[in-house]
Amino acid sequence: MRLLVVEDAPKMSSLLQRAFREDGYAVDVQASGHDAVWMGCECDFDAVILDIGLPDIDGFDVCRQLRERGRRMPILMLTAREAVPDLVHGLDAGADDYLTKPFHIDELRARIRALIRRGPAERPPILTAAGLALDPAARTVHRSDVPVSLTAKEFAVLEYLMYHRGEVISRARFLEHVWDFAHDSDSNLVDVYIRFLRDKIDRPFGTRSIETVRGAGYRLRS
Repeated sequence: MRLLVVEDAPKMSSLLQRAFREDGYAVDVQASGHDAVWMGCECDFDAVILDIGLPDIDGFDVCRQLRERGRRMPILMLTAREAVPDLVHGLDAGADDYLTKPFHIDELRARIRALIRRGPAERPPILTAAGLALDPAARTVHRSDVPVSLTAKEFAVLEYLMYHRGEVISRARFLEHVWDFAHDSDSNLVDVYIRFLRDKIDRPFGTRSIETVRGAGYRLRS
């Protein structure tokens, strides 16, 4: 899953980036509204965390511009304002959720998970495919009731495969959704992590749920 964090306070943006990367998300950060609109239109994000108080245009305008340009990813707004008119303004601009500062990071994590599950296409709370069960909230994976321990990035790769089970996912698409702009696009990261996953979810169980589609990418058998 790939997130865009739009926050001009370095301490807060660093906190959010660190917290969500620990959960296995790819996280890109922008400090200005104009740059956020550009990046939100250029890249395919699974959700946006958007601060209202930005140095150029405010978060309301960022949200409105993204919606006007056809970007449908879930948007959660962050603000220190608690007045009802601000909440209404944010929702009317196209936001999906709203959280006032100060907030608990675990609540933000839960809200982002819920937004990603809901849209733009509804997603089940527990993902199942190829004999696997993945719980995005609990961060657990089981095969036939046997727990499988994964790193945060291994979990992110498997989660993306399971959300798109049966589809062929190219290496470029993996990099777009599971890694952020800090990665080396010429590296073999995807192949390495697919191998790690096979060593944990397939080989110990004598199965082959992740299929290599030559010249195209990888597919999780449905």
